[in-house]
Amino acid sequence: MLKVLVVEDEEMIRKGIVLAVDWAALDCVVVGEAANGLEALKAVERLDPSLIITDLKMPQMDGIEMLRRLREQGNNVYVIILTAYDSFTYAQSALRLGAVDFLLKPFHDGDLEQAVTALHRRLDAAPGAAIVSPISGLKKGDKSKYVLEAMDYIGTHYNDPNISIGAIAQHLGLSEGHLSHTFKKETDYTPLNYLTRYRIHKAMELLRDCRVKVYEVAEQVGYRDITYFSATFKKLVGMSPSEYQDTSR
Repeated sequence: MLKVLVVEDEEMIRKGIVLAVDWAALDCVVVGEAANGLEALKAVERLDPSLIITDLKMPQMDGIEMLRRLREQGNNVYVIILTAYDSFTYAQSALRLGAVDFLLKPFHDGDLEQAVTALHRRLDAAPGAAIVSPISGLKKGDKSKYVLEAMDYIGTHYNDPNISIGAIAQHLGLSEGHLSHTFKKETDYTPLNYLTRYRIHKAMELLRDCRVKVYEVAEQVGYRDITYFSATFKKLVGMSPSEYQDTSR
């Protein structure tokens, strides 16, 4: 059974992770919580968790510094990181420090459970072995280089309504099939699923400005069809764009 420490500065998100997940079904138990990296380091000494689920950007001490200190101490605790789309370059540092997986915010029901289950599978397949990130330690020419470049391309061109797997693959010099297979294998997302979630995350940021119209937001994140945009937004966020904007007033 994995002993889990949840590190997240936003209390609502932290409590949601602790209370909404059926940890027993995942062969896990939550042994503690922390609101930042500094609190987490103290909790690690006291609780000796086997898995840390942590945000990256936090006050006092961020997730990168916390993870760096743990590794300097020789602590090889498994780490799953939570990161916003616009922080993925930042997340790469955590992956290089041996994080085993990452989840893109806003993640939805089942994402975290899937990541923990994947960790269990890897542990079962190699009992006693060190589990390392699929990205950390890779040579420059390895396939994950292309996954990172694909994510960077999406981050730059997400507002282009004509962006496609074909365009991304052509930019990287890969076949569409190769890109799709590699991207899915290493991130659990298809390139188009990642693009959609990136766009909706950006839309959430824009909608916090109540002066902006929903159709303007749709256009700014690459959607020509406002009806399709609204349906996609509601599917991922749980409410319509206008409802979300009302909650931000």
